[in-house]
Amino acid sequence: MEEALVLLIIVAFSVIAPATSSGLTISLPGCPDKCGNVSIPYPFGIGDGCAATSLSPSFTLICNNSFQPPRPMFSNSSRPVEVIDISLEHGEVRVYGNVSYYCFTSNTTISDNNTAGVSLENMPFIPSITRNRFTVIGCNTLGLIGGYTHSNSDLYLAGCYSYCRGINSTTDGAPCIGIGCCETTISPNLTDFAALLINNQSSVWSFNPCFYSMLVEVGWYSFRRQDLVGHLGFIKERAKRGVPVVGDWAIRKGSCPKDGTKAPKDYACVSTNSYCVNASNGPGYLCNCSQGYEGNPYLSNGCQDIDECKLRKQDLKYKELYPCKNGICRNIPGGYICKCRIGTRSDEHHCAGLSASAVVVISLTCLLVMKLQQRKHRREKDAYFEQNGGLKLYDEMRSRQVDTIQILTEKEIKKATDNFSEDRVLGCGGHGMVYKGTLDDNKEVAIKKSKVIDDDCREEFVNEIIILSQINHRNIVRLLGCCLDVDVPMLVYEFIPNGTLFEFLHVTDARSPIPLDLRLNIATQSAEALAYIHSSTSRTILHGDVKSLNILLDNEYNAKVSDFGASALKSMDKNDFIMLIQGTLGYIDPESFVSHHLTDKSDVYSFGVVLLELMTRKKALYRDTSNEKKSLSHTFILMFHRNELRSMLDTEIVDDQVMVVLEKLAELVMHCLSPKGDERPTMKEVAERLQMLRRLQMQLVTKMHPNQAHYSCQESSMSVPSGMGYQSTETAKLVLDVDLAR
Repeated sequence: MEEALVLLIIVAFSVIAPATSSGLTISLPGCPDKCGNVSIPYPFGIGDGCAATSLSPSFTLICNNSFQPPRPMFSNSSRPVEVIDISLEHGEVRVYGNVSYYCFTSNTTISDNNTAGVSLENMPFIPSITRNRFTVIGCNTLGLIGGYTHSNSDLYLAGCYSYCRGINSTTDGAPCIGIGCCETTISPNLTDFAALLINNQSSVWSFNPCFYSMLVEVGWYSFRRQDLVGHLGFIKERAKRGVPVVGDWAIRKGSCPKDGTKAPKDYACVSTNSYCVNASNGPGYLCNCSQGYEGNPYLSNGCQDIDECKLRKQDLKYKELYPCKNGICRNIPGGYICKCRIGTRSDEHHCAGLSASAVVVISLTCLLVMKLQQRKHRREKDAYFEQNGGLKLYDEMRSRQVDTIQILTEKEIKKATDNFSEDRVLGCGGHGMVYKGTLDDNKEVAIKKSKVIDDDCREEFVNEIIILSQINHRNIVRLLGCCLDVDVPMLVYEFIPNGTLFEFLHVTDARSPIPLDLRLNIATQSAEALAYIHSSTSRTILHGDVKSLNILLDNEYNAKVSDFGASALKSMDKNDFIMLIQGTLGYIDPESFVSHHLTDKSDVYSFGVVLLELMTRKKALYRDTSNEKKSLSHTFILMFHRNELRSMLDTEIVDDQVMVVLEKLAELVMHCLSPKGDERPTMKEVAERLQMLRRLQMQLVTKMHPNQAHYSCQESSMSVPSGMGYQSTETAKLVLDVDLAR
């Protein structure tokens, strides 16, 4: 018998300790108010005439005196159900529920406690959905619980699967998430319900002979390996009387009367100073005593006044809350008042009135000050938001339907950066200070804060938000949010962990060899990102400050272009460029510097300098052997025309086998550094040319080391840019073949 299917029934109800104080009447006159250690408040009752049978016969209990102490039980269920406690205030009953089991004494012989089904259709009890979990214990076992609800006749079904290969694969105290045990929630308003166990026992019965399912109070069950071992070990050791289950009860006949309507004849909230609350689980309602009263709201005059003055003397908690510490407490229905001691004032009403007036005046003064401070703070926030370009940002976001930018508050930013701790500083650039931050969802971010406060700087930040909101590319740093309601505007980016390309190339204390294929990969990804913003967005985006400091590297050394603070937008069909040129010495396009016009070819020039940094591992402005400061681009052009390229290259990548790649890369750089922008290639052409050089480099490496894969990347068919020495893809292939034959 490889598989078995057994129908098991679980009955459950719910609970909390009584909310009433000792000494108050909680049951009908002449009826017992306790059974053993459990209080039995009306509408529940023990014996004839002691329960509200007109509301539900199920409110009747029996007190089983065969136990010491005696145990209360529901009398009209199919089996005795022991009551642990009853709560009037929360409408809960806590009981011991049945544990269903399924045991093997061999691989074919089984035993179980296949009980009869139970219907709660006409009973006031519904298993609590928040206080219970359906739990299954065993290996290779699927537990299902299904049934019907009060609200409709549709079948409800839920379940979970528990798996384990052996005892050693489980851990004591582990959560029930599927290894040794599992659990799931149940449906609200559940009236009829049953459980199924489906298990493949052939591989586990020798060490796990019994499987269990139960509806149990949240937090009661903690998994133990021992529960899997031995015949009925769990029931014998931990669930002799059953398992605690919480059930919601209510007056299921009718509902709370609406305002102005007369209460029905069988309305249960009969006590004065009581009120009605609709049930949270299933139909019906509950009754509660009004504030300042306690007792049983289901009994006439059951809600009695709380004497706060006595409580103040008996309980330090009330003493601390007492507002008139130097006065005399006098209890009144539903509350208390304080009066002055004799000799303090001749007129206690005058004293009380004066105290009350003082409290009112102080309260109003504090409220007024708070309102004024809030208004001032709000005006400051609004002013900062407007001067930081917030209105412009909202207009742009609305017109472009941008919904990916999160507006963060100053409080959230300070929390993320430990109040701008120096330990969180990532770097300081020309457009702001950058901090590492952690948001509430534990996401690591980079937060950029302007280090100067002027109108131009504010405009840059808003400009950067507008530009980055339109960009979606894997090699461009993603903007997550911004904060503009502060004096210093801030931007929130995704955090890129491996620093900048500048640090990767030039930081001497971390200098390490960088292979040519990695340099080409970084260059290609950066070029593709710039080509994307130039030609693949709705409006051409000009970066304006391309440099190695603005290219970040992730954990896998993939390039991420960042810092669009100096960027500009230009229409695809107009030549109206931004007049203000910004950038960094050594990277600025000489033509745009003279003409004061920023073009897409300005980014190409700056990127040519970045390519030089990758080839030479020298800074854009570097010092030669005589400690003289020189421009890398200017020196390179001179050396190229003198045919002294090899002396400029980084010795780490100089190799006769790949010199053809370096020579063609140098030719590409020369095109990028052309004095006239019209003679430079587009960024798309640069990216395509770099892709070709990567392919050429990989073919050369493969030819030299046929059994080794030096660097892997995805190759794709691509067109060869015109104006760079090649007129067609076929010609390019021919040139590559000639190169490889050298």
